[in-house]
Amino acid sequence: MTTPKSQPSIRVKTLSDSPNLKSIWSSNYVNSDIYPFDFIASEPHDYSNSIPTVDFSLLTSIDPHQRPQAINNLNKACQEWGFFMVVNHGIQESLMKKVIDGTQGFFNIREEEKKEFEGKHVLDPIRYGTCFNTS
Repeated sequence: MTTPKSQPSIRVKTLSDSPNLKSIWSSNYVNSDIYPFDFIASEPHDYSNSIPTVDFSLLTSIDPHQRPQAINNLNKACQEWGFFMVVNHGIQESLMKKVIDGTQGFFNIREEEKKEFEGKHVLDPIRYGTCFNTS
């Protein structure tokens, strides 16, 4: 029987870069009762019409009808999907690109370099790591 300490620490980035990767979907990770496998396409699919969208400007609206509806939409997206796309948030496109570029740059460095930023203790500031704690 393997224990968490004896299991190798494999990162998602390592798996996604693997030349042997055939699919990112697995019955081990997808609850087929909620997401039937015929829903999970093996070819690229445009899910932009499916992903819930939250309009941030409506969440901050003073209109007594818009804000409650936006909050209900946010609640529904969180409960049914667990994530959502935010629009009208006011963040400049150039800043979002810099964040994506910086994130990709970080995850493209060697594992040894990334380990310098790992949180070692639960009270450490969030830097880099996983919620999987072997200690």
